[in-house]
Amino acid sequence: MASPASPSSSPLSRIDSALIDVRNVTLSLGRAPAQVQILRGIDLTVRAGESVALLGPSGSGKSSLMAILTGLERPSGGRVQVAGLDFGSLDEDRLAMARRGRIGIVLQAFHLLPTMTALENVAVPLELAGVGDAFDRAAQELAAVGLAERLRHYPAQLSGGEQQRVAIARALAPQPMLIFADEPTGNLDTATGAEIMDLLFARHAQAGTTLFVITHDPRLAERCQRVITLGDGRILSDRLHAE
Repeated sequence: MASPASPSSSPLSRIDSALIDVRNVTLSLGRAPAQVQILRGIDLTVRAGESVALLGPSGSGKSSLMAILTGLERPSGGRVQVAGLDFGSLDEDRLAMARRGRIGIVLQAFHLLPTMTALENVAVPLELAGVGDAFDRAAQELAAVGLAERLRHYPAQLSGGEQQRVAIARALAPQPMLIFADEPTGNLDTATGAEIMDLLFARHAQAGTTLFVITHDPRLAERCQRVITLGDGRILSDRLHAE
């Protein structure tokens, strides 16, 4: 079986180094006088290949910012450019197409289809995207996350850690430029969560993708090259983490 694609064959080689460029992004919910400000003028640039932690307590706006960066939520104001695309100029169908192959998402909840095997959970989205070798690629990614012997197992037959490994394989299989991981260890015990993060960072390094980790855990954030702290919808600090 072929090994996962090397960084030299990654789609990263086809884009500029500024993978994310966000200017004065705001997000508000509701209407005055009961309007709630979620994000308050976010400016952010992320280069290709970086590992970035978005750190902050619950309610600081972390998941809302991730939703905007992935095109799942539209900002109330400002500009969002991802992989050279202006998300503000795209309708919902074109946003979905923009995410396909560019952005992979790993969430706290695994969101696996219970009636599909691990292999099918990874391969079927690839098939729907028109990938010709979907099942071969899915098997390759599952082997890369240590599940070569669990391809035919259903989610109910897998542990929480194994289900999250399937979710990581599904996110990485399209060879995306960007991986967003939103509290990816939240449903796992400490030891299993550490194993999952080891795996995610290893796959990030191997594939050369940009990794964006949303967390409230400072210890996890310190594993990233860059730590951005969010509070009350604003960036409070943005620092490089010394190796």
